Amino acid sequence: MSFSNKNVLITGAASGIGKTTALLFAEKGATIIVVDINEDGGQETVAEIEEIGGTAYFYQVDQSDQHAVQQLFVAVKEKVGQVHIAVNNAGILGQYVPTHIYPANDWHRVIGVNLNGVFYCMQMELAMMLEQGGGAIINVASVAGLKAMPYASAYAASKHALIGLTKSAALEYAKKNIRINAVCPVFTQTPMLDDNVQGQEQQKEKFRKLIPSRQFAKPKDIANAILWLADGQTAYVTGISLPVDGGLMAS
Repeated sequence: MSFSNKNVLITGAASGIGKTTALLFAEKGATIIVVDINEDGGQETVAEIEEIGGTAYFYQVDQSDQHAVQQLFVAVKEKVGQVHIAVNNAGILGQYVPTHIYPANDWHRVIGVNLNGVFYCMQMELAMMLEQGGGAIINVASVAGLKAMPYASAYAASKHALIGLTKSAALEYAKKNIRINAVCPVFTQTPMLDDNVQGQEQQKEKFRKLIPSRQFAKPKDIANAILWLADGQTAYVTGISLPVDGGLMAS
């Protein structure tokens, strides 16, 4: 599996799944466009890629801001010309509370980042890929987009909608040499998980026991699935929502 001469744009690449995916693509020869709202983390990802001999550029963007996303792609086109692979990974969990008391402002923030933000990115990615004659898009959804996640209504709603967006767009662009797929991770050992269960070991253990393998996913487990979907050997795969879940969806 080689991605030499490929430009890969990854949102949410300052930490967790996004950072691990960026490093793995870089190891395989790709030039990485690191996108994140977290400047320090994004620059750290670039530095780590450069340490292993790779090439990367960082752009600080809040993907819930449509104008900022549009300006990102103007800048990226000027810098590298094309985006061959896009990984729409940036997302937030939001609050973990019953639906009837879920704060409306938090709802809008989760939907704004997890759904609207991916939609804005996909519009720009698709326009670029149509112009260049093809490409691959991988959206990072969640098992919460395939089944219920009580007390996380905004997150579950955003990820269900993201899978619908992925499937619909995959059918629209299948004849245009653009493949669009989603990966659906289970609870993954990332800063986002740690932040949301900090000091709540009982809740963390409850999450772990939901997984048949009784293990949280590691970021590299998800990154490997993303690279598989991006690889030319999966050129006939489009429109799927791939669970990477330790058996959760089979239980």
